[in-house]
Amino acid sequence: MVHDDLRVEWIRARIFSYLYLPNPDCFEGLLSRGDGEDEQKIITFLNKVTEEESASALFFHKGVREEEVEVDVQVVYHLELHVAVNHIPQSFMTSSLLYFLRNTQETVVEPVDMCEANELMPRVMEIGTLNGQSALLMLKDVYIPMLAVSQLNATASAGGTPPPGGWPGGGPSEGERPRESRGMVVMRDELLNSTHKFLGHINRTLEQLDGRIKLHIPEMDLEEKVDVLVSNPEVVDRLEQCVMNWQAQITIIIEEQLKKKPQAPGPMAEIDFWRERSAILSALSEQINLPIAKKIVALLTEVDPVTVQNLELSVAELTSYHVEAVQNVRFLSTLERSFKNLATGVDFGVILDTTPQIMNSLRLVWIISSHYNTDERMVPLMERIAWELSERVKRVVDVRVLFTDEREAAKAKVQSGKRVLDQWKECYFEVRAKIETSARDPRWEFDRKRLFEKTDYMASICQDLDYVLQTLEEFSNIFGPELKAVTGDPKRIDDVLRRVGRLAVPIQEVTFLPFSILNRSSWNVIMQDFNTKAFEEEAISFIDQSFKKLRSATAAFEMLLKFKHIRSREALNNQMMKKFNDILAQYCKEVDMISENFDAHKELPPLNNQPPVAGAISWERLLFRRIKSPILCFQEMGEMLDSEEGKEAKEKYLEVGKRMRAYEVQKYELWRDETEKTLPLLMKRNILVVSADSADVTGSQVKHEKNVTTLQMRVTSVFRYMDGLTDLLHRYHSLMDSLNDAQCLLLEEHIQELRKVMCFGSKMLNWNSLGISEFINRGIQATTKFESLVVPVQRNEREIDSKLQAMEMANLFKFPSPETSTELRGVKDFCEVIEHERTKDLNVLARKYTAIGPILTKMESLIMHTSTGKSKHMAKYYAYWERKVFDSLVQMVLRNFQLFNKALMGNTPLFQIETILSAPEILLQPKSNEVYKLIMSCVRNCPDGTKRFMRWMHGTCMECPPQRVGGEDELHTFSFYQDVCQQPQISEQAMAVSQNLQRLLGSLGRYLSSWKRYCPMWKLDKAVAMEKFAAKKPSCVLYDDKLQFYAKVYQEVLMEPLVKNEHVIRLNLAPLAYTVQENAQAWISSLGRLLNQSAREDLLGLRDEFTVLNLEIEDTL
Repeated sequence: MVHDDLRVEWIRARIFSYLYLPNPDCFEGLLSRGDGEDEQKIITFLNKVTEEESASALFFHKGVREEEVEVDVQVVYHLELHVAVNHIPQSFMTSSLLYFLRNTQETVVEPVDMCEANELMPRVMEIGTLNGQSALLMLKDVYIPMLAVSQLNATASAGGTPPPGGWPGGGPSEGERPRESRGMVVMRDELLNSTHKFLGHINRTLEQLDGRIKLHIPEMDLEEKVDVLVSNPEVVDRLEQCVMNWQAQITIIIEEQLKKKPQAPGPMAEIDFWRERSAILSALSEQINLPIAKKIVALLTEVDPVTVQNLELSVAELTSYHVEAVQNVRFLSTLERSFKNLATGVDFGVILDTTPQIMNSLRLVWIISSHYNTDERMVPLMERIAWELSERVKRVVDVRVLFTDEREAAKAKVQSGKRVLDQWKECYFEVRAKIETSARDPRWEFDRKRLFEKTDYMASICQDLDYVLQTLEEFSNIFGPELKAVTGDPKRIDDVLRRVGRLAVPIQEVTFLPFSILNRSSWNVIMQDFNTKAFEEEAISFIDQSFKKLRSATAAFEMLLKFKHIRSREALNNQMMKKFNDILAQYCKEVDMISENFDAHKELPPLNNQPPVAGAISWERLLFRRIKSPILCFQEMGEMLDSEEGKEAKEKYLEVGKRMRAYEVQKYELWRDETEKTLPLLMKRNILVVSADSADVTGSQVKHEKNVTTLQMRVTSVFRYMDGLTDLLHRYHSLMDSLNDAQCLLLEEHIQELRKVMCFGSKMLNWNSLGISEFINRGIQATTKFESLVVPVQRNEREIDSKLQAMEMANLFKFPSPETSTELRGVKDFCEVIEHERTKDLNVLARKYTAIGPILTKMESLIMHTSTGKSKHMAKYYAYWERKVFDSLVQMVLRNFQLFNKALMGNTPLFQIETILSAPEILLQPKSNEVYKLIMSCVRNCPDGTKRFMRWMHGTCMECPPQRVGGEDELHTFSFYQDVCQQPQISEQAMAVSQNLQRLLGSLGRYLSSWKRYCPMWKLDKAVAMEKFAAKKPSCVLYDDKLQFYAKVYQEVLMEPLVKNEHVIRLNLAPLAYTVQENAQAWISSLGRLLNQSAREDLLGLRDEFTVLNLEIEDTL
């Protein structure tokens, strides 16, 4: 039968799929059970609108109900479904559950058909199953694997190896993985270790609950007297059998524990081993000391003391082993953190810090412990520590990936690993020396082969690997980019470097475990094969050939100087130092090439946009510097130029240099003669074009003759005119560059006048004109006049900008300081103070704004010589400043909204709200809606302040008076308010403030809901409740329970903090707490009166009874 609600039908389909239900009637039975109560639960779950942060879940449990049918007297099993909402009943705990978890707070929409249901419902429902041991499964299958993967990633980044099969999903590379801080890594490792420990506790607890470590106690009534129980043979037999079973179980468990060994070779396994033994023996000891067990032993002692003696012997043995286990756990726990650092420390630095601590702690254990005070027990523990150190080094220093790492990182791994292994032995002998020096404690005479044979061998392997890495680095230093640049044969050098890299291939591809001492001979064979002598000879031959065909003598010389300070192979380095003669030979070749180039092009030098004479001299000097620079470098090694080859190179340099110098002098003399002839003719031209040769040659350090100097003095007047014109143009361009667009618009007419003066010089004058000085003077006068206008305009603009800046930076939410150090203002006072301060600030800003108009009028008087405030020529200038005023007001409101929103969600409380009890409700004073209205009113008044800033009339800088609009009777004031409020960013910020305030008040409401647990104290009628309670004639125990309950409530409330800071709001809980305490005290007082009255009545009755009995005794006497 299909349900009317397709959402329920969809849930039914999922239940049949997940719980494997064979009979469709199960779900129908669930819906019809209890007059449809379970069906209503499901419908409510789907339709309910939940709060924002709460979760909602639906649980289904499959159970079997047994029923006896009278026909043929057979047992029939019925399959039943059970449902629960938001909590798991106790009866569900041991079975598998199917849950539906809603991921929406809204009502689940009812679909039209099953197709829509199959599409809609998975979006709003998450389905899963829970088993009986959820905590155990989550720890084993989710959290521990997740933390372990993170630890493997961190270990790899610190020098470890990837997990088997590579990183999950390919894994992030070293460059892609985000680096964790040291504190984060330590915290994660601590969490992983604690999780493993907690998992062990859960397993042992489950074992105890399952009865694996449980002493069977017969279900018997032992409350009768000892004589009666002892006289019953059946009881005695059962107790004897029970005690014998106890003895056998204890003996078996002790034997099992003595046979057990630690499950792993590391030191943590030793701790886990003793912890497990301690937990198991503790469970037995606790059970054997239960009161019921002691009573059984006491009863049986009366009948069969022999059996009890046998049990006591087993219990004594159990106690001995239990005490030993507890003591060992206590001692080893002091070493646990250090052992964890060995296994999971982020790098070798942690291990180096930890090893001395471990050795000192072992010394204390050796002295104090009664178990680890012999060689037979201490040596195995130290062997475990040595194994852990060896395994950690072996895991990090993996020869298969070591040579693929960066060279420095690989060397750091190997050297750190060797230090770790060497430190283990060093710390042992240091502590051993301390023990011998003290002469109070037993000496350490342990088997050193067991402790150090493996670590010493591994340290030697690390030393070999360091030698290999150092050798590869030395070869790489020689055949680097410097040698490539010098020899010009990068392909061959790359080939050499590849061959250098292949030297380590046999080590990378070893088929055995290099750190295993069993493979010592195989490793020695590999290291013997790592012979670099032949390779050194080949490298020397290559260097000899390379220096025969150098590309640059200077670069080769600098490279050799550099190699004097670089660590490399000694043979190669010595060979490199012999190559200075090759460098001199290369230098002579370079001088010959430059000499040939100079001779070939000196008549027609290759010039690039340069004057012919100055360019030729520059070209010649460039060539000269190319042969001079190497000689200057060679002088750093004086012995180099003192050799025969050096003297030859120096002579060749001097010969070429002298020819270049002669060429330079010749070029200059030709230029001088030509200039003396052509300069007088150039002076007669209308426009003087200065020859570029004159300027360049004048500064070329060639010695000038007197006739050329005389010729230059004839143009002194021209240079004086040039200086004057240069100064004039500099002032003109400085003024024009200092103007912005608005100022250009304002001073347009004056700019035209200035340009008219300047254009006269570009059209009417030449260098022979007599009016050049007069033109310069007129230009200076015009620029001075224009400057006298620009300076006050810019000064006035800076004054206006300062007023606008004051508007932008105005604080319209000045928070009041608290009246005392502990008390804050109420929300109403808080808002009133803000409004008061805002009004004062807005008045100041309004006056600043009003002063802008007169400033513009003053500028009008300066430029237009009118003072109307409505000059047509300045209309665009007025509009420019009105727009800037608008932008400043928008920025002012937006900035204040942002600052208030930040303060609203900050951590500094600014005002407080009271909490009161108005039975039966707990309320805020003022209420939440009132607080919201007050704050939002204060926020809305911020943009309302812009109403004080009146708009200007069109084309003026005069404030617009109130106007009648659309025939209305009331006058309308035009201000910036209408335009500011229409800005979308203002509306968005106001909405953000509103939403944050609502969330803040909602959070306070949810917090106050926690106080509703005390509601019964004031919801119940105290008088009626006390009357009903007294009518039941309760005992003193019931009175005490009631009094303890209300006293506990009183103490709970007394311990509650009286204030709670929720961002900007401080919640004052004192009135609420005092009221709740008063209610609790009232209940205590009422109960006290009832107890007093009841006790008084009982006491009077007892007195009467004693009086009657006294009279009867007297009558009898």
